[in-house]
Amino acid sequence: MPFPQNAQTAIEVEETIRKQGAVPATIAIIGGVMKVGLSKEEIELLGREGHNVTKVSRRDLPFVVAAGKNGATTVASTMIIAALAGIKVFATGGIGGVHRGAEHTFDISADLQELANTNVTVVCAGAKSILDLGLTTEYLETFGVPLIGYQTKALPAFFCRTSSFDVSIRLDSASEIARAMAVKWQSGLNGGLVVANPIPEQFAMPEESINAAIDQAVAEAEEQGVIGKESTPFLLARVAELTGGDSLKSNIQLVFNNAILASEIAKEYQRLAG
Repeated sequence: MPFPQNAQTAIEVEETIRKQGAVPATIAIIGGVMKVGLSKEEIELLGREGHNVTKVSRRDLPFVVAAGKNGATTVASTMIIAALAGIKVFATGGIGGVHRGAEHTFDISADLQELANTNVTVVCAGAKSILDLGLTTEYLETFGVPLIGYQTKALPAFFCRTSSFDVSIRLDSASEIARAMAVKWQSGLNGGLVVANPIPEQFAMPEESINAAIDQAVAEAEEQGVIGKESTPFLLARVAELTGGDSLKSNIQLVFNNAILASEIAKEYQRLAG
């Protein structure tokens, strides 16, 4: 997201979580320090710096910390830092996954391996729709990562409420999800859970128009040689341009929606944990 929408959204997400009776803790790296909970000034700092802030996944984490830099965490590194702090639930927009054409490029997000190994539940609107959703679901299945549809059997596709792919299980309440988390980890089954939460209907985008924008953005990325960790920011920014900003508005609303559900799951899990 561009500034100031990025910073304002993060601040409003924290306010939304507090209204649900949970405690927000925005995660990032500030001056080489892994921080769990940011001040308003720190959030605005990251928002202003935008793409100048290093995008940090598992591979990058020790180097950014050692160099004393600022870093924006991916799902993978957010899971790592959350686990270090004892946090079991976090909300994001969408997880990374298997990129289109990965059978040739092997461009697969480190988020998926982190989900296979780290005991944190990630609430999202599905995998980012710029990805290959079918291959992403297959990858998660191979590594034993539960893909839970919240009140849906169809996998949400980020900007759209449904896709042609199914989740591994449908659960209809935060308490059901919290119980599954507790049983999984108490049984020694390490690894995270993905909770796929459909974007609210009034903010969902028409499938035909968003897919056309994504296809064009992917083609342009290939033409310009955009690869690796630059792919997702490029594609999301280009899709926002092609949709006249509509995809950005949807993106912001789905984050709020995920924060509300994550708050409810966190409260239920804490109640079970005592």
